[in-house]
Amino acid sequence: MESIRVHLPEDLRMNDDEFTRFCQDNPDLKFERRKNGDIVFMANTGGETGNNNFELAARFAVWNWQAQFGKFFDSSTAFRLSDTSIMSPDVSAIAQNRWDELTPEQRRKILPLYPDFILELRSQSDRLKDCFEKMDDWMANGCRLGWLIDLTNHTTYIYRSNQKPQEIVGLGQLSGEEVLPGFILDLATIS
Repeated sequence: MESIRVHLPEDLRMNDDEFTRFCQDNPDLKFERRKNGDIVFMANTGGETGNNNFELAARFAVWNWQAQFGKFFDSSTAFRLSDTSIMSPDVSAIAQNRWDELTPEQRRKILPLYPDFILELRSQSDRLKDCFEKMDDWMANGCRLGWLIDLTNHTTYIYRSNQKPQEIVGLGQLSGEEVLPGFILDLATIS
């Protein structure tokens, strides 16, 4: 099943509080709000994608326990970006100093900032065009490093601040570069 995007007329668009309540009133569904106010109903993942998400998250968790970079988040964590989007990447990270700047109340709600790093794992139900749009939005809102990983087609797209995306064919190693210094992800070990 593909994700479904619903365009709402301007007078029906939800503000942050209304969107949060909408999500809370529908706990069995997952939503994102795009910058133009569209609501995206996110499809559930299949077993392979769910396992791949888990395996990826575990690698980041182990690295972070050693490196003490900051805070990592799973796909259920929502970020409110400066363009009014509310989106949830599959894996994301915020440097500890940026996390420390948030109040306890801000930490409990939709996070009011962009991640330093995001990873989107394309599932077979995701249209590549939609994935590219979402990655562009992450980067336009301040994200410093983003990976769009398409395991089915053995292709990764690396997004960096103020640069065009880099396409890498094959399941090699990805570097966290200066954003996640010392982190290496070997894609050959995932799938």
